[in-house]
Amino acid sequence: MQKKWWSGPDLSLLPLLLLASTAAAQELAPRAYWPAPVGTNVLNLGYQYSSGDIVTDPSLPVTGVDSKINFLQVGYQYTFSLFGRTANAQLNLPYSWGTSEGFLNNEFISVDTSGYGDARARLSINLRGAPAMDGAGFQALQADPKTIVGVSLLLQAPTGTYDEQKYLNTGANRWAVKPAAGVIWPFRPTWMFEAELGAWFFGDNDEFVGSTREQDLIVSSEFHLVKRVGQSFWASLDVNYYFGGRTTIDSVDRADLQRNSRFGFTVFKSIARGHALRASYSTGVVTESGGDYAITALSYIAVW
Repeated sequence: MQKKWWSGPDLSLLPLLLLASTAAAQELAPRAYWPAPVGTNVLNLGYQYSSGDIVTDPSLPVTGVDSKINFLQVGYQYTFSLFGRTANAQLNLPYSWGTSEGFLNNEFISVDTSGYGDARARLSINLRGAPAMDGAGFQALQADPKTIVGVSLLLQAPTGTYDEQKYLNTGANRWAVKPAAGVIWPFRPTWMFEAELGAWFFGDNDEFVGSTREQDLIVSSEFHLVKRVGQSFWASLDVNYYFGGRTTIDSVDRADLQRNSRFGFTVFKSIARGHALRASYSTGVVTESGGDYAITALSYIAVW
């Protein structure tokens, strides 16, 4: 099988791994449905720094939160042919540490947390505009982009560090799944508009400080305006909106319905053949319930 698709890989056009944030629905992930040649491997080593009112669970009796949290993540992605269409399989393993201060039941606390986050696996397939392709087909697509429609399924497993006696943990101790559909519309050769609509479905946490915690689904949407500059650089403006997620603890409904939005930007630059850097920043625009904080992220990406 021929693996040398092009002399200098245009990493700016490859799909990128998702970098997990402190709340699943708050993610901003441009280029999630852009294809790559069959047989492409992507390794992502990411660092993320989040600061502000970070509350991973808005049902917690915690107020006045000021957190500084660091995240590391290792991700791997493989592109293959599925029913003749471009498909991607991803696996992401996060680790985080940091300090959170605030008031728990009106009592000031300062908590240091560290541990593994919940592992994620994602499968996506492009249904239109991106059949399974080799290097030559990929080159043709980048020269003349087509409208692409794809679907994905993201599974989050309860593998993270969790102590049922603590309110703040790096793992959520529950299963979660997100089906989604996305579209990429190239309205100019170097300009693209991207959109995704999905919904998070959550399992129950039966070990929530002696209680059972349930959560309604969260409907999430995100939009990206992407500009490609040359063969090795792209930038995007990113915005999302999500709503839902009301929680119930031992059959008592909480007043924590989320109607939130974030805005940010992402830049991507190839630095050598098969190597690239990706940086992003986002902050809350509308936060009706849940945390309002800033996220700065940097990733090193290797492609072969």
